Amino acid sequence: MRGAMGLGLALLATGAMADVSGSRDLEMLPRFPGSEIVVFSENPSLERIYPQGSIRRISGRLRYEREIQATGAMTAVTYELPRTHTATDVFTAAREALQEQDAELLYWCQGRECGASNLWANSVFGQALLYGADDQQAYALLRLAEPQQDSLLALYSITRGNRRAYLHAELLAADAPLQNVLPTPATLLRQLKTDGELRLPAQAEPTDAWVELLARSLSLDSTLRASLSGPQAEAWREALVAQRVRAARLELGNAEAEGLRLTVLR
Repeated sequence: MRGAMGLGLALLATGAMADVSGSRDLEMLPRFPGSEIVVFSENPSLERIYPQGSIRRISGRLRYEREIQATGAMTAVTYELPRTHTATDVFTAAREALQEQDAELLYWCQGRECGASNLWANSVFGQALLYGADDQQAYALLRLAEPQQDSLLALYSITRGNRRAYLHAELLAADAPLQNVLPTPATLLRQLKTDGELRLPAQAEPTDAWVELLARSLSLDSTLRASLSGPQAEAWREALVAQRVRAARLELGNAEAEGLRLTVLR
């Protein structure tokens, strides 16, 4: 009897017994230990609008600073998270796992800067379960690496008033090639300051759009100094200086790095 009870508790601890029937994990997103799938849906063709900025309601209409619109097959999964970890812990683990696969971070916000949680829960994701405290939320939108470069993955984490925490993930495989979408300047700066580096493997040579974007990111914190690594690091440095980034803030690093990599100088 004890053996059967112990086995049952072990299975429950894995989350396998509690998952919603017919649900599954997203292939590129490892499940956080102890998490359980509480909501799962698939749609073969759906039009989605993903915010690339904070959201608010003005005169009864939902307003985004920026957005990405795409149509395609969508898979959505919502996990209830173990009480032993915060929503921020799990969100960070998910973001880092995706970026280790060279997914490109297009937008990332934390807490109140994201806007009202009830708008994210009800208007963006259509799931009241995700409504919680505005200062306990996080959202990230990523574009997967080749050969899935036309797929978007949205992450949203929240802690509700009852202290239960959730991670929601949506994978949209677009029917048509995605436009040349760039990250926001604040997102690149947050990534650089949080992770200590910014890896851009696809940006081998300076382009006008990326030089302007990086210059705007660096201008958000005039005290930050960084080294530039990669085969065209010197060309990037010259281009950024031409965009009024002070030369003293930029040093040259390892020329053998893939693409372009910025590393914070302490």
